[in-house]
Amino acid sequence: MEFFNALQHVLSPYPFLWIFIGVAGGIFVGAIPGLGGGMLMALTVPLTFSMDSTNAVLLLMGMHVGSVSGGLISATLLKMPGTPSAMMTTFDGHPMAKQGQPGKALSLGIGASLFGGIISGVFLIALAPPLSNFAHKFGPWEYVTMVMMAMVLIASISQGSMLKGLMAAMLGLMAAMPGLNESDGQLRLTYGFDSMGDGFNLLPVLLGIFVMSQIIKDALEINKKGVGIAMSKTERIFPKFGEWKRHTVNIARSSCIGTWVGILPGIGASISSMVAYGIAKTFSKNPKRFGTGHDEGIVAAESANNANAGGALIPLITIGIPGAPVDAILLGAMIMHQIQPGPLLFQTNGDLVWSLMTGYIVANIVMFLIMVFSARHLAKVVNINRTYLIPVVFAFCLIGAYAPSNRMFDVWVVIGFGVVGYFLDRARFPLGPFVIGYVLAGIMEAELRSGLQMSEGSFGPMMTRPIAATFTVISIVFLVYSLVQEWRSRKTIPTTESG
Repeated sequence: MEFFNALQHVLSPYPFLWIFIGVAGGIFVGAIPGLGGGMLMALTVPLTFSMDSTNAVLLLMGMHVGSVSGGLISATLLKMPGTPSAMMTTFDGHPMAKQGQPGKALSLGIGASLFGGIISGVFLIALAPPLSNFAHKFGPWEYVTMVMMAMVLIASISQGSMLKGLMAAMLGLMAAMPGLNESDGQLRLTYGFDSMGDGFNLLPVLLGIFVMSQIIKDALEINKKGVGIAMSKTERIFPKFGEWKRHTVNIARSSCIGTWVGILPGIGASISSMVAYGIAKTFSKNPKRFGTGHDEGIVAAESANNANAGGALIPLITIGIPGAPVDAILLGAMIMHQIQPGPLLFQTNGDLVWSLMTGYIVANIVMFLIMVFSARHLAKVVNINRTYLIPVVFAFCLIGAYAPSNRMFDVWVVIGFGVVGYFLDRARFPLGPFVIGYVLAGIMEAELRSGLQMSEGSFGPMMTRPIAATFTVISIVFLVYSLVQEWRSRKTIPTTESG
């Protein structure tokens, strides 16, 4: 009953309009290499302050869905993924486009994106309510160990080394420490600056890490330019549904992989598409054709990365843990709108959460329709000169930081964290663990203090409470396994070089 009421609300004029705007904007930005959904969402958050909270969340969610799908356009035509999640699409999408079939490559990607999104939406609606009820059993120690597990999972599967991932997460935690200590009401780490009394606000940090760092990177690489593949005006884009029968197993398998990988905190769509692509190649009758313009590779990659977006919403809604760095922006926006994701969300904001879940399915259908009927025009987006885009994005970034609080301090925070993000990226420190560490720091500290007060200063409940102990053991296993694997890989490098 809740589903149909929410569907009726989402399809009413204003909510549907915001979904349409979000999806269209996400597709446009996702198609431009170097931008991405995270940047667009971070820039849009300040504009949502005066909006209805449900409409604001639907707008941002639509941007996420659209950007994940839009990345396949530049991946296919330029061999430059518009978003990291479209990286695997370049392996077969671009070769197929070079063989004179860009329309077929795009149609396969668009159709697979729709099916992946719908399947993950079904999982979202089916799994979120029971998982939310299960999360009611969580106490302070369950939350502490769950955040710890999320940090380890994020760090262990991020780019670069495990240690760099953990260090990035620790830096994120440290960035959240300045300001008022809510437990005793005392200021900490302000270094005598009055502006530091509130700490670093969430929005300027997100804008700095996601947007300003990318602006710096793009400005330094402004002369790099790709050559796009032109599409003929008569080329067919609308997918032939009769051709999808032989891809049914591949779509179902890859969508399930994308959804379940998305549920694991912090892993991201890039990993899910890699896993789905590898498994599709393993089970394919023609594995040698992968990487040469094979349709199975496009279908596996695109259905998995779109399904990942729905899977990542499940931990966000049920336990308040973002499943991916982009979801950290959505989490931050919900907190700014006085919405706290977690086990009580179905009780405190039931209408919003059901609208979000049904809106996700609607957003995927809107994405499909926009992509099918405008793909030929969107293909021209990949050749937009970034020289004109960078100043505009830079201006919006500074305005977005300044407007909510009218403080020049927040502008300097954006620039400062932009520089930090740029150098972290240059040193191959993953930005995902940093952002999620920053966003989850407040939850972890509050729950840790509550847990220590309940246990009289003992950390024993981390191993004596069943759920907390499970999270702790998983964290230790992943930490040890990742460190051992990293040590072995480093140990074999000199041996292979000397041999």
